[in-house]
Amino acid sequence: MRALAIVLAALALGSVATAAPREPTNIFATNMPAPGASLPPVASLDSGVWMKGDLHIHSRHSKDSSNNPVGKIVSLAERVGMDYLCITDHDNHVDGDIAHNTWTDPEFHSDKVLLLWCAEWTTHRGHGTSISAKPYDHQRLYDVRDKRDAVIGQTKRDLGIHLSANHPESGNAFTFSYDIVDSVEVWNSAVWANNAGNIRVWDGLLKSGRRLTGRGGSDSHHGTPDTPAQATSLSYQAPENNVGTPTTWVYAKTRTRQAVVDALTNGRVSIAANPYSPRVEFYADRDGDGRMDMMMGDNARASGKPVTFRVQLTGPNLQPTASYTVRVVKNGGKFQTLTISGAKPEAQFTDTPPADLRTYYRVEVEGPATPYPEVPGSMKLSGTMLGLSNPIYFNYDPKF
Repeated sequence: MRALAIVLAALALGSVATAAPREPTNIFATNMPAPGASLPPVASLDSGVWMKGDLHIHSRHSKDSSNNPVGKIVSLAERVGMDYLCITDHDNHVDGDIAHNTWTDPEFHSDKVLLLWCAEWTTHRGHGTSISAKPYDHQRLYDVRDKRDAVIGQTKRDLGIHLSANHPESGNAFTFSYDIVDSVEVWNSAVWANNAGNIRVWDGLLKSGRRLTGRGGSDSHHGTPDTPAQATSLSYQAPENNVGTPTTWVYAKTRTRQAVVDALTNGRVSIAANPYSPRVEFYADRDGDGRMDMMMGDNARASGKPVTFRVQLTGPNLQPTASYTVRVVKNGGKFQTLTISGAKPEAQFTDTPPADLRTYYRVEVEGPATPYPEVPGSMKLSGTMLGLSNPIYFNYDPKF
């Protein structure tokens, strides 16, 4: 009997070992809305206002930016027409007490620019930017920096703030779970060439089913470097890297702080090389009626029918005789390259997002650099890169 049991066990093991392999799951079919479930309606494109700002910049309250007073930053933001500004001083430089340092600085005010309540969450597991339309208890976020990700995520939700991962592929790469953040800094500083890794991380997150907004930030310090190595680092390129290099545009419902944060969270965002560069706008006509009814950040169920997309550049500093190159990225890969020109540069393309798979599209635009008179050296660092859009999504689970 014992011998028979051994034989039967061996046969069972053999049957397991020779079982037919499972078919690989299509990565774009996971985390999809349940069949028949409706996605939230796409917000109207008819009412809103474009607003521009910088979401990562340091003042004298960061020890490595000691000669950059708040008043100097705000003054430049006002001169170049910024609508909002996020001064993000390192919280570990003041033991988490941002509220009694940056936010209570007498120069922390403006009648022209909406100042958000922000800080750079600086930890040994990477850096993030906390963004809020109103004052909040930042000390609580600082105090849980070494806790498990679930605790940090709950603290963020309790505080009601937007949390963004900073420079995800750098010496201070963000190594927390990306499920606790709302956006990713994909364009850090005027040095566009240094952002290939950040873009690669972002595309990987988008392919995983996460709808994480891509945003920019100058990360300007203009301060005293901590080490000789930092003294020669491109991140300390003063005055080439300054307010608005790059500039993050948001399509907000109203001209308010909360509307800026909401637009950032919802992904109605594009990034430009500087405050004077053309703004990239990206739209889609999902029902074929000839009217654009989606824009970057929007998510809809694919019908299996062709969708028409439109890319356009907007702004007073377009060069009518110049040619602009548009790279269309689909699901992280190159899809099409378009050339646009003229007084109103725009182009359309058509594709059919599958009805049973997740799909996203985004665009990057290159062309002649736009002068930034207040910060002339920034053009050398950004090169021909003018701007990029956030994605338009199809079949993404709204929970992500």
